Amino acid sequence: MPYMSASPQSLALLSQQYSQLQALEKIIVDEKHILQQHQPEQLVQIIEQKNQLLIAIQNLDQEISLNQQFAQDKAANLLTQELVDIESLLNHCQQQNQVNGQIIAQSQLAVERMKTTLLESHNKTAITYDNKGKKSGGLSSIGLKA
Repeated sequence: MPYMSASPQSLALLSQQYSQLQALEKIIVDEKHILQQHQPEQLVQIIEQKNQLLIAIQNLDQEISLNQQFAQDKAANLLTQELVDIESLLNHCQQQNQVNGQIIAQSQLAVERMKTTLLESHNKTAITYDNKGKKSGGLSSIGLKA
């Protein structure tokens, strides 16, 4: 029985998919650096690049899912190593993306804590007392209240 190999078309599709995932991996690494350095302008740019790449990945994945030759090669187990490599890289990207999500969540918590602290500090300095010794916030003498 002759040795069968995957079609050039299937290999080209998987090669393109692997390249896209490598590009995504680089963007995720860059995104992490930008998040750690607190660079909002660069973050907007990298998020746009990431979104465009994710759309391209989704489109290629759709193309692959509809490709009959790919389905035949996959069913014949001719693409096993390529698929393992792609799945491994995809898992790595997902893990790194989760780390970035945690950085974002921690940053949001820090901002909320700072906001709360600033508001508490402001409210302490804005408290006044009326002629009966009761606490009063705001400028009630001119009709404004906090």
